Amino acid sequence: MSKKGFVKTNAMRLLEQAGLAYTPHSYEGTASLSAEEVARVLGVDPARVFKTLVTLGKSGEHYVFVLPAIGELDLKKAAQACGEKSVAMLKQKDLLPTTGYVHGGCSPLGMKKDFPTVIDASAEDQPTILVSAGKIGFQMEVEPRALAAAFAFRFADLTQAKM
Repeated sequence: MSKKGFVKTNAMRLLEQAGLAYTPHSYEGTASLSAEEVARVLGVDPARVFKTLVTLGKSGEHYVFVLPAIGELDLKKAAQACGEKSVAMLKQKDLLPTTGYVHGGCSPLGMKKDFPTVIDASAEDQPTILVSAGKIGFQMEVEPRALAAAFAFRFADLTQAKM
C-alpha cells in the first residue's frame, strides 16, 4: 500500500500495542461491497478475508463473530459457541451506537466495549487472514492464532454447511 493511501486506524494501533505484526491493505469501496467482493478487489483468496458480524444473545449480551467472506453464520452454532439459547443479528441501526463502527467498516478490534469474540475455526488453517481495520476501504492481514491469543478470542465452527 502506498504511503498516500495509508491510514492508521485504532484497530491497527491495538495490534501494535499487542506487539502483533500486520500488513495493512486498502481499496476503493463502499459499505455496499461484500467481503467476497473485497477479496476480489484485493486479489486475495476469499477464504482468507473475514467479515465481522455482531449479534445479540437472548441474555442481552452482545457477541462478535469473525467468519470467512464465503461463509454464512449458523446462528445455532454461534449460540452454542457462546453458551446462549439463541443469538440474532444486531440490527444495522444499532451497530454504530453499540460498537462505534459503521456497516462495512466493523473491526473485531477497538469496539466501544470488549465483547466476547469467536473466530471461525477455518481461520486456523490459514497462515494469515484479513479483517476489517475499522474503516471502510481498509483491511489488516494478521496471523489468526496470534490475534486470538493476544485478544482472548476463541475459535469455533460457526458457518453453515454448504449444500
